[in-house]
Amino acid sequence: MLLPVSVTLGVVLAVLSVFAAAVAAWASLGRSREILVGGVRAAVQLAAVSLLIGWVIRSVAPLLGFVALMFAVAVWTAGRRITVNRTWCWAAVPIGAGALPVVGALLLTGLVPVRGMALIPVAGILIGGALTATVLSGRRALDELAARRGEVEAGMALGLPDRDARLEIVRPAASDALLPGLDQTRTVGLVTLPGAFVGMLLGGASPVEAGAVQLFVLVALMAVQVVAVATVLELVARGLLYRD
Repeated sequence: MLLPVSVTLGVVLAVLSVFAAAVAAWASLGRSREILVGGVRAAVQLAAVSLLIGWVIRSVAPLLGFVALMFAVAVWTAGRRITVNRTWCWAAVPIGAGALPVVGALLLTGLVPVRGMALIPVAGILIGGALTATVLSGRRALDELAARRGEVEAGMALGLPDRDARLEIVRPAASDALLPGLDQTRTVGLVTLPGAFVGMLLGGASPVEAGAVQLFVLVALMAVQVVAVATVLELVARGLLYRD
């Protein structure tokens, strides 16, 4: 076991959360409360999942229901991070367009069986990657659109369609959402040993098997995130996802 579940672990986690919140407050980042609440929520949610997972993996219906719940929470989280108006629900499109085809292809090819212990972690990784890319690209695109509205209007005045004028402004900023995933892929094994690799090794897999799984995760994540970012760009450019 990498980390023993003990009182010491709980104390260390609490200290780290408080430390992170204190540093955020000291630096006036404005996220101290979110950091503390996020830590508590993570503990409660993981405890609940740990209790539910044994029941969920027993049959297909609750398994697919759990995956649907993961998707719904991802859409809510991403959408509300991007905008607070009713267009937040459009976050379902990039997350779905990125993650669902890849998960479906994996199931159809048999690479991932319809079993909880295989499907839930893979779906969670891919939906989580789509969530991150959607949030980063959506926020960057709308921030850029607001800051450079005059350039968008100038492009329209020159005869560019609304979509093209917006797209020229938001594309470079939104594409930065791909950088975390690209950097992780480029430096894997040299700077970091990601969770899938370490988890496979701790589970008794050989280094080659662990490396193959981690490579699959990284490449699949790149595909998911590229599709998510491209979809967000279209939604913003077409005026479907916006801020008041």
